[in-house]
Amino acid sequence: MKRHKRTTGEATGQVRIIGGDARGRKLNVLEQPGLRPTSDRVRETLFNWLQFDIAGKQCLDAFAGSGALGFEAMSRGAASGTFLEQSPSVAACLQANLVQWQQAGLATANSRVICTDTLQWLQQPTIKDQAFDIIFVDPPFMQGLLAQTLERLHSFGWMHAQTWLYLEQEKGQTWPSMPSHWYCHREKTTSQVSYSLWRQDTKVTD
Repeated sequence: MKRHKRTTGEATGQVRIIGGDARGRKLNVLEQPGLRPTSDRVRETLFNWLQFDIAGKQCLDAFAGSGALGFEAMSRGAASGTFLEQSPSVAACLQANLVQWQQAGLATANSRVICTDTLQWLQQPTIKDQAFDIIFVDPPFMQGLLAQTLERLHSFGWMHAQTWLYLEQEKGQTWPSMPSHWYCHREKTTSQVSYSLWRQDTKVTD
């Protein structure tokens, strides 16, 4: 991740979009402990898996951090991105990037950054049943957040029968238990992380 100093003295880096209409465009990213932008290598593999299923889709980037996954999806034709980020300063950086994309016609007006705790936001009954087409879940490591996030996604109506679910976690961990009608479509491991893409098998019911 390329690094530079902002005029405010706040340390930042940059992440490059690797495909689509915004290919080569850079996102400003605050450098904070635990913030790990998904690598170019992993993003390239993931979006090769999804290449025929992105256009026109509504995407959720949970624990957004750099926003690299959601912005990459919008670059490749996703209809919108919703970014959930707990840190106010990181969320402000995401918002600044999003405004630039909207002004450049690379993101729709209904794309949004929400400064919130992801787990709390996902269990709000007032916004239940607003399902997404693609959901990226790449939480901070070693905090047990992946299983808790999946429980809320399943319980509060955030996924429909055709939703793609992307999971990323530290290497060496087993994937949380999934309902029997979900299957792992693709899976890979790097030197540091394991990542996988899941979908429901509509021929199987619990």
